[in-house]
Amino acid sequence: MTYVELFAVSNFTFLTGASHAEELVTRARKVGLGGLAIADKNTFAGIVRGHSAAKELGLRHLVATRLVLMDGTELLAYPRHRAAFGQLCRLLTLGKRRTVKGACDLTLEDVLDYGAECILIGLGGPDFEATLSQLKDAFDDHVFVGLTPNYDGEDEASFAEAQVLADRLGLETVALGNVIMHAASRLMLADVLSCIREKTTIDELGRRALPNAERRIKSEFELRRLFHAYPKAIANTARIAEACPFSLDELRYEYPDEIANGQMPNDRLRELTEAGLKRRYPDAVPLKVRGMVEKELRLISELDYARYFLTVHDVVAFARSKGILCQGRGSAANSVVCYALGITEASPDMITMVFERFISEARNEPPDIDVDFEHERREEVIQHIYEKYGRHRAGLCSTVVHYRSRRAIREVGQAMGLSVDVVSALSSQVWGVSSSDLGDERAKSAGLDVKDKRLRQTLDLAHQIIGFPRHLSQHVGGFVITKGRLDELCPIENAAMADRTVLEWDKDDIEALGMLKIDVLALGMLSCIRKCFDLLSLWKGEDYTLATLPQEDPAVYDMLCEADTIGVFQVESRAQMNFLPRMRPRTYQDLIAEVAIIRPGPIQGNMVHPYLRRRRGEEEIIYPSEELREVLERTYGVPLFQEQAMQIAIVAAGFTPTEADALRRALNGFRRQGAVEDFKERFLAGCLERGYEKEFAENCFKQLEGFSSYGFPESHAASFALLVYASSWIKCHHPEVFCCGLLNAQPMGFYAPAQIVRDAKQHGVAVLPVCAENSFWDNVLEPLPNGELGVRLGFRQIKGFAEEDGHWIAAARGAGYGSVEAIWRRAGIGRGALTKLAGADAFAIYGQERRDALWVVKGLGGDRPLPLFEAQGEGLPEIEANLPALSLQESVFEDYVATRLTLRQHPVHLLRERLPNFAAAENHRTTPDGVWLSVAGLVITRQRPGTASGVIFITLEDETAVSNVVVWPKTFEKFRKEVMAGRLLHVKGKLQREGTVTHVIATHIADYSHLLDGLGYPEFAGDSIDPSRDNADEAKRPVPDLRSGPRSEKRRAVTDAITAELQEAHRARIAAGIRHPREQAKKLFYSRDFH
Repeated sequence: MTYVELFAVSNFTFLTGASHAEELVTRARKVGLGGLAIADKNTFAGIVRGHSAAKELGLRHLVATRLVLMDGTELLAYPRHRAAFGQLCRLLTLGKRRTVKGACDLTLEDVLDYGAECILIGLGGPDFEATLSQLKDAFDDHVFVGLTPNYDGEDEASFAEAQVLADRLGLETVALGNVIMHAASRLMLADVLSCIREKTTIDELGRRALPNAERRIKSEFELRRLFHAYPKAIANTARIAEACPFSLDELRYEYPDEIANGQMPNDRLRELTEAGLKRRYPDAVPLKVRGMVEKELRLISELDYARYFLTVHDVVAFARSKGILCQGRGSAANSVVCYALGITEASPDMITMVFERFISEARNEPPDIDVDFEHERREEVIQHIYEKYGRHRAGLCSTVVHYRSRRAIREVGQAMGLSVDVVSALSSQVWGVSSSDLGDERAKSAGLDVKDKRLRQTLDLAHQIIGFPRHLSQHVGGFVITKGRLDELCPIENAAMADRTVLEWDKDDIEALGMLKIDVLALGMLSCIRKCFDLLSLWKGEDYTLATLPQEDPAVYDMLCEADTIGVFQVESRAQMNFLPRMRPRTYQDLIAEVAIIRPGPIQGNMVHPYLRRRRGEEEIIYPSEELREVLERTYGVPLFQEQAMQIAIVAAGFTPTEADALRRALNGFRRQGAVEDFKERFLAGCLERGYEKEFAENCFKQLEGFSSYGFPESHAASFALLVYASSWIKCHHPEVFCCGLLNAQPMGFYAPAQIVRDAKQHGVAVLPVCAENSFWDNVLEPLPNGELGVRLGFRQIKGFAEEDGHWIAAARGAGYGSVEAIWRRAGIGRGALTKLAGADAFAIYGQERRDALWVVKGLGGDRPLPLFEAQGEGLPEIEANLPALSLQESVFEDYVATRLTLRQHPVHLLRERLPNFAAAENHRTTPDGVWLSVAGLVITRQRPGTASGVIFITLEDETAVSNVVVWPKTFEKFRKEVMAGRLLHVKGKLQREGTVTHVIATHIADYSHLLDGLGYPEFAGDSIDPSRDNADEAKRPVPDLRSGPRSEKRRAVTDAITAELQEAHRARIAAGIRHPREQAKKLFYSRDFH
C-alpha cells in the first residue's frame, strides 16, 4: 500500500510554510508518494495551485485544511465529497466573517455543526481527549488520531502516547509527515519565516527554530522507517485517501439568473440585444453587423453564457441609472452583443472584431468582461452587487500579495539581525520586483562588505523568498456572482475595507476552475471626464457625453502632435509624448494605433520604426497578397494587434479561428498551453500550401513572436482611444475645466498636482490659492474680473485636511466670515483644522500670513468654541504678535509642506543662482542635435520599462519646462544611488533631437537634493532665526516683547502653551530621528516612479 502524505503545509500558511504548493507536489511525485494533501491553516487559499500542479503531473491531490480552533485545538479536515466540501467552505467562512481580516474564530461546536461528512484527524489541544471523545460520538469512524513527528528526539514517546489515547477512545491512528518544506535546502528559510512571524531575529529565535531539516517531503521508505512500529497508521493514509475521492474538478459554477417576466435567459438576451441595436442603428442594422450578432448569439446559447451577459448588463444598467460613467474594455470589445447592450462603446465600424478573441468554443474557458467605472463612485456599484445578490452569493476575488525585492530585503535583513542602516542601504539600491537586483553589485553600491557571511546569507534568503505569498488582499474589482451559495464554492473572508468581502481564491484560481467573474474596475479618468462634463454643463451650458463630443477635431490632433498631453489619458507618459510628434495622429484610428504601439509586443517585435517609416512614406509597403492587405492595410503592413495576429494565421496559414486563438494565447504567454514554437511548423506549412514564399512565412512568424511578451488587443486599444480623445478634447478647448476635473479626480495618472497646476498655468489658466472665504472641499471654477474662469484650489489640496471640515466651512460661510475667530465659532471646526488652514496660507485674505495666522489660531480659547466662556471675556482679541514675515523661499517651502505645490516661484528658480551653468529646459527646443549641455531640475517621474533593457527614463522639471533624460544601463550602475534617491538632479549629457522631440543622454549625474533642504531654513535668505533652538519662532530682530509688561492671565497662558507645544514637537522630531522640521523636505519634492 503506497503512503499518502496527509499533512503538508505550503507557503499559504503565511510565514510558516517554506515551499510553494507546486514544489511540494513536484517533490511528492518525484519520491513516488501515492498522493498529497496540502493542509494550510484555516484556509483553502493554496489548494487550487496544488490541484493544478498535481493534475498536470498525475499525482493524487486531496483537498484538506488544518483547523486551528480558538482554544488551541488542531484538526485536519478532509471533505469526502462535494457536499462536504461545501460545508467545510461554510465553516471557514463562518470563522472568518465573525472576526477581522486574516483571522478565523472557530469553536468545537462549529466543527460539530459543519464537519459531519469530513474525515477529521486530531493533532492536539488543551483538552484533547475530551475533544476527541465528542468528535467520536458525533462522527464515529470518521475521526482519527494523528501521529505527528516533531523530529526533536521525543517522537517515539509522543507516538506511543497518541496510540494509547486512540486505543482508550476506540479510535485509529494515522501517520503524518508534518511537512513545511519540499526539500531540506529550505531549512534556513523556514527559520527566517519564523523570525518574521515572531518579530525576532535568527540569533534570538532559540527553541522556536527547527531542530533539523526533517520536516520535508519524504519517501515512503523513510516514512515506513519512521513509523516502523505503527504499520496500520501508514496503511490508514491510503485508506483515508480512498474515502475522500472529492476533487476540485467536481466544482460546478452556476450563473445567477437574470430573468424578467419568466423569460428564458437566451430569449431575454436576444430581446435586450435587439433593443440595443435599434438604439445604435436607428435607421437599419447593417447586414454585416446582423450576421455578427446572429453568430454571437448562437455561440452564447450553445455555451450557456446568456445569464453571464445578462448579469453584466444589469451591473452596467444600474451604474448608468445613477449617472455613473462606465465603459467596457478588453476582449469584450470584440463583441457586437456587448456593444448593443451598452457594455462597450467600440463599434464594428471602428475596429475589426474577432469574436473568437473573446469567446471560443474549443477553448472551453469562460469569457471575461472588464468594465471601468468612475473610481470615486465604483463603491456604489460594488454595494449594489452585494445588496442584490447577497454576500453569500457574491464576493471579490483575492489578490495574493507576494514578496518583492525591497520587502524581501527589509524583512529578511531584520530577521538576520542586520542593522537598520545596513538594511536601509541595501533596500535603497533595489528597483522594482526583480530578484536580479539582489546581488553583490547592489551590496557594493551600498558600501557593504560582500564577503560578510551574514550579508551573503541574507541576499540568498531574500532571493528565495521573492514570490512567496505574504498575505491576501482584495482584487482590483473581479467579482464572482453565483446562482447558489458562493460560500459553498470557496471560503469568504472580510476585507480590510469596510463592507467588502473577499474570496480566498485569486483570478488565476477562478479561471483554472472555470468560474466566471465580472471585473468591476475603477478608472480615474472616467471620474475626471464626468467631473469635467458637469463643470461644462454648470458654467458654460454645454452638455456632452462620450458619444456626443465633436469628433475628429483638427485642433485636438494639433495639440496631440505637439505632445501637449500632461494629464491626458494613456498618452501622458514620456514614451508616448516622445512618439506623438513622430506619429502625428490625425484620426481616431491613429489613436487606436498610438495606444497599442508603445507596448512591449510591438516594441519587441521591432514594429515601431517600420510603422513610422511606412506611415511617413519613407518605406515601401509590400503586401504578399490581397487577403493580407485587407488585414494589414490600416496599420501599414505592420501587425500591431492581437486580432491581426489571429487574422494572419487564418488568412495566410489556414488556421481555424479557434486555432488562431490558441496561437494568440501562446503568443501572449498563457500558462502552459503551449509555447509559440509549437505552432511554428504548422504556420510555416500552412503558408507554403497557400503559395507564400518561405522567407515571407519565416519573417512573418518571427514578427508575430514579438507578441510573446504582450501584444495589445485592438478592441482594448479602441476603448481606451475613446478616452484619449475625450480627455484631449476637454484639455484643448477647456483647459481650466480639465485642470479642475483632473485635480478633483486625484490620485490618478502620471503626474502630481504640482505638475498639473504648472501645466495649466502654462496654458493661460489662472490658478487661485486655497482661501478660507472662497474655497470649497473640491477645486472649483471661479469667475475672474476679465470674464474668464479660473481654478480656485480647494481644501482637498491641503495635506491631512478632513473632508468633513471642508464641507462645514463652506456650509457655514454665508456672506463671509471676515476673521479666523468667526470660522472657529460658526463652522465649529477644531484648532487642528484651523492650524492646517493657516499652514496653507488660507487666511491671507484677512491680511494674515502664515505666522500671524498661526498665532491667532493658537490664541483661540479651546478646541471648540464655548458660548459660556465667550460671555465671560474669552473671546477678547489678542495683541498682535508682530512676528517676522516669511521669506519667499520659506513661503515656497511651506506651500509644499501644506499642499505639495506652490503658486509662487518654482523651487528651481529660487536656486538658479546656485545653478549658474545649467541650461533652462525651454532652451532644448532651439538647441541643435549633438550639443553637450548640463541640466538640473526636480525629479518628476522615473521609469524603467520592462522592455527597455534596463534603460531609465527620468523627467526633470525646472521653472521653464521639463527635460527628458535617458540613462543607459552602464550609466545607471555608475550613478545608481543618485538616480534612485535624488530629488534634484544635475545631469550632464548630449542632446539628442528627432524633430521636436529632445532627450538628454546622461553621462554624469549628481544629486543636488541638499539644496532643496535649505529652502526651508531662514539662513538661506539671510534671516536671523536659529532653527536649532526650541524657541526658534522667537525673532532676534527688534519687535515688541510680548513676554514683559502688563498682560492678562489668558495671554500668558496662550504664550506658555505655544512655547510648550513647540518644545514638545521639537522633542518628538528628535525622537523620530528628525533634527529639524526642514528634514521633511526629503518627503516634499517626491517623484512618481514606475517600473
